[in-house]
Amino acid sequence: MASLAFLIIQPIAFFFRILLKKFNRNPRYLRRKSSNVRSSQFKFQKYPSICHRSDLSNQTLIFNVEGALLKSSSLFPYFMLVAFEAGGLLRALALLMLYPLICLLSYEKGLKIMVMVCFFGIKKESFRVGTAVLPKFFLEDVGLEGFEVLRRCERKVGVTEMPQVMIESFLRDYLQVEYVVGRQLKVVCGYYVGLMEEKRKDRAILEGIVLGDPKMSSNIVGFSKFDKLDHQMFSQCKEIYLVSETDKRSWHQLQRDKYPKPLIFHDGRLAVRPTPLTTLALFMWVPFGVTISILRIVIALSLPFSVSIPILAFTGLRLVFTPSPKCRQSNSRLSPKPHKQKKGLLYVCNHRTLLDPLGLSFILKRPITAVTYSLSRMSEILAPIKTVRLTRDRDQDAKMMEKLLSQGDLVVCPEGTTCREPYLLRFSPLFAEMSDDIVPVAVDAHVDMFYGTTAAGFKCLDPIYFLMNPFPKYTVNLSLGKVCGSSTCRDGNESRFDVANHVQSLLGEALGFECTMLTRKDKYLILAGNEGIVSSDCNKRNH
Repeated sequence: MASLAFLIIQPIAFFFRILLKKFNRNPRYLRRKSSNVRSSQFKFQKYPSICHRSDLSNQTLIFNVEGALLKSSSLFPYFMLVAFEAGGLLRALALLMLYPLICLLSYEKGLKIMVMVCFFGIKKESFRVGTAVLPKFFLEDVGLEGFEVLRRCERKVGVTEMPQVMIESFLRDYLQVEYVVGRQLKVVCGYYVGLMEEKRKDRAILEGIVLGDPKMSSNIVGFSKFDKLDHQMFSQCKEIYLVSETDKRSWHQLQRDKYPKPLIFHDGRLAVRPTPLTTLALFMWVPFGVTISILRIVIALSLPFSVSIPILAFTGLRLVFTPSPKCRQSNSRLSPKPHKQKKGLLYVCNHRTLLDPLGLSFILKRPITAVTYSLSRMSEILAPIKTVRLTRDRDQDAKMMEKLLSQGDLVVCPEGTTCREPYLLRFSPLFAEMSDDIVPVAVDAHVDMFYGTTAAGFKCLDPIYFLMNPFPKYTVNLSLGKVCGSSTCRDGNESRFDVANHVQSLLGEALGFECTMLTRKDKYLILAGNEGIVSSDCNKRNH
């Protein structure tokens, strides 16, 4: 599908790029941008020279986000994310159809069109894309060389052409930028109207920041790309370092281990960067994706495991597992003691999507009862295995799990919520007191286009989105042995928290994930502004 989309859009995009270059080389356009300010008051330097300066630790850096930090020169992917995540499928389609017109117009007019399409009618209070979705894609677009310049400066002021609500959280929370100057959006009755404030207000804000702080008013340098340089916004700089498009092509991507703050939580359905070509491929795939998702659900519900597994593999769903050696036990002080088994096995796995227990059932080729902290009514209906909701009342949940274990095997995800990134959240220790036969299960999920989890969206659609991917993949590792739980806690050798932390560390080591003490509450407060209590009604969002 992507190759077909490439053949369709590439000639058109090439034609638009030629026209766009013609518009941008218009001398009247360049004179308008630099009017009322003489270039002679600045001292321009080429980009490489700023890398050799040894006094940046005492400097205030004013930098252009699009020109001096991000590798890509196109803002379309970020506005497409806003349109899709905040406005829905139809708004995203409208933005894609307007892309040829946006290429033909000047930069400023194209920007205004994208802002109008993406923000018109969006409620200000509920807009969380800039906090929950965009930081991941911004971080993946940061150039390592530009980041190193920022990191060496004592004070940083980010200047952007984008609406401030889109980029402020990313710069402040993840790159530790003290001040952000972006375009403000007009609001009427609590709703965005799709219009931006005039630039002169942004310049006044920047001058107030710089001149209002004596520490920042001296030793100010600028960092920008030439075609992104607004002379009046950088009027306080004594020196301006300009980066060229050739320089940016040689920049490297900022690696995850160099992030000033780790990216643990993010939301949104799109798993790929929505460039125009990729977005076109996504829209072409959606009808096929919905069809194949429904087909996969019907197969899983109606056929036995031995028959459904090869058919699902034929549809592109990949299931990879590491079997459990019958004789292997966990080499630790928490290894289970030999005893006559009276209960079923308690499988404890990390939480990647709602389909984690189902993946384990397919590996074992038998149904297993799953307990979960939150489940929409639709997911409960579609599940081919028995699912039971936990109430978050410790005594009541303990009695329920004891009863279920007496009836057979049970699977639980003690993180309480899903995590997309290579991190494990804190494990709730309730499971440690339920059984002496605890089997840690390390699971991981990989997607091509859509994430099968959400914090602020419709959770009832999570399985459908996951199964809409062309080649979704699940990996299940059952080779970690067994861990003793309840008898160890009763004997006082280990507390239930020690057992929970031990199981978490086993899973983290097997997956190569980092263990954290973050909880479900932390995730939902960051991404959705609530504590993550999910309504059973499929038509309602999280509250």
